[in-house]
Amino acid sequence: QVQLVESGGGLVQPGGSLRLSCAASESILSFNAMGWYRQAPGKEREFVAGMTSVGTTNYADSLKGRFTISRDYAKKMVYLQMNSLKPEDTAVYYCTAGRGPSSYWGQGTQVTVSS
Repeated sequence: QVQLVESGGGLVQPGGSLRLSCAASESILSFNAMGWYRQAPGKEREFVAGMTSVGTTNYADSLKGRFTISRDYAKKMVYLQMNSLKPEDTAVYYCTAGRGPSSYWGQGTQVTVSS
């Protein structure tokens, strides 16, 4: 059973930065793609950033330039660097991975942007 565990969330002031981490229970090269979604209170879950197995990245249009997805094969980790955070970035952030018809999700990590 694939496990994804997020960490790195917390409370940050507007304009600040956070780096989220996602630890996979197996080699991240085994997935077609990995990525991040988020869900704010009262809103639907939305796409944040993704990376394919060959390293192609894509981002939600509204987040381009502020968020960066990266990975470390050896550590089986995927990261989301978030800069210039805004109150509207407040949400639970989820790591996800896809392999064939299957998708896997972590439990989420809370990010709160507030002064």
